[in-house]
Amino acid sequence: MKKLVYLMLLTAVVLLPAVTRAQEKTAEGENIKTGWNFGGLPVVAYDSDIGFKYGALINAFNYGDGSRYPDYSYAIKAEWSRTTKGSGINQLFFDAKDLLPNNIRLTADFSYLTEQALDFYGFNGYASVFNPRWEEDADNNEAYISRMFYRHERKLLRFTADFSQPIQSTHWKWLAGMGIYKHTLQPVNIERLNEGKDSADRLPDVAGLYEKYVTWGLIGEEEKEGGLTNFIKLGIIYDSRDIEANANQGIWSEAVLVTAPSILGNGNFGYTRLALSHRQYFTLIPQRLTFAGRITYQGTLFGKPPFFMQPYMISSFSSATTSDGLGGAKTLRGVLRNRVVGDHIAYANLEFRWKFLRTTLGKQNIYLALAPFIDAGTVLKPIEFDTNLSTIPERENYFTLEDDGIHLSYGAGFYFVMNQNFVVAINYGMAADEQDGNSGLYINIGFLF
Repeated sequence: MKKLVYLMLLTAVVLLPAVTRAQEKTAEGENIKTGWNFGGLPVVAYDSDIGFKYGALINAFNYGDGSRYPDYSYAIKAEWSRTTKGSGINQLFFDAKDLLPNNIRLTADFSYLTEQALDFYGFNGYASVFNPRWEEDADNNEAYISRMFYRHERKLLRFTADFSQPIQSTHWKWLAGMGIYKHTLQPVNIERLNEGKDSADRLPDVAGLYEKYVTWGLIGEEEKEGGLTNFIKLGIIYDSRDIEANANQGIWSEAVLVTAPSILGNGNFGYTRLALSHRQYFTLIPQRLTFAGRITYQGTLFGKPPFFMQPYMISSFSSATTSDGLGGAKTLRGVLRNRVVGDHIAYANLEFRWKFLRTTLGKQNIYLALAPFIDAGTVLKPIEFDTNLSTIPERENYFTLEDDGIHLSYGAGFYFVMNQNFVVAINYGMAADEQDGNSGLYINIGFLF
């Protein structure tokens, strides 16, 4: 299989239903939730190269006495999943709005993520050639190299903690946080993936693109196997959304600075990066139709990040399991994951969210929605190489030496939403250019933004 295809059995289960205010209603007629509410999502997946995936994901929300519903007081997300050949997700995410004094919000994440075959297509978007025939294991395809040609292995141990607080009684907030990322990288373990396969299905033991980049000097010796990155995050946020997890109107804009100086143990890769993002929501038909838009810029101000931190997407708040580069479930749906990696990048997402069914089920507020979308992104400033590309053998097969263009995708999403916060999202996107792949199916938790 070319991509990991998620097949999830969707369930929504409330383990601790509210009792104190269960009969009270919001202005829109929804039941006001109190106490803890849990949503569960079993995970089943299969890929011929990494095996079966199995596990579970749980979202828990505490609404307190219900006075702030649909906003919550605490949220916990836990995911545990494995594949039969070694990949896995172990994540614990915690968001507390009431735990600390003076309305200081704490958001923390602790994760250990392993990937047998992480996407790697080079740098600078269309400046790096993508040749799908090199990974198509089909009869009479003389161009075939390996299904793992555009992959490498990654193990990531991650801890982040962010603190934010409203500035007086305004929509403005300050943000301060820190993060520790420990990357361990190596080529795909071909021997493990070939275990138990017939000779006709075995992967050839050849160098992939990641190994070629190391050989050519495009990925340096100090970064090729990963390393430790310690950073500090500072930001300013304007947030006037009506419902944080499920906005119908308002603005969410921010400027976030991430700095990883050498003095914090980052070796020769001290750097500072800036992210600017504006998100806006418009109610077109009350309770039925919302337009949501996001535009984001991200770039390096000083220093040079290691190549494995270039795809890291900076934000004041994200409960996403991974924060990789442009392409895939959280940025450009339908475009290959990590297809667009540059020193300065920009992207935009536009979608209409149509809530076509609202109901209650077991005292839970439920609605279903459809959301057609358009996503676009580009590299504004490329990553510069120390190596002269003209010296690379068969350079024209790997590089165009041209500026990047617009990476465009489009599609639609289906959403199951319980109590405004537990959101099961199924998105299908298609890439407009074959250099970005064909399409992608994504089943996740939460709206894109």
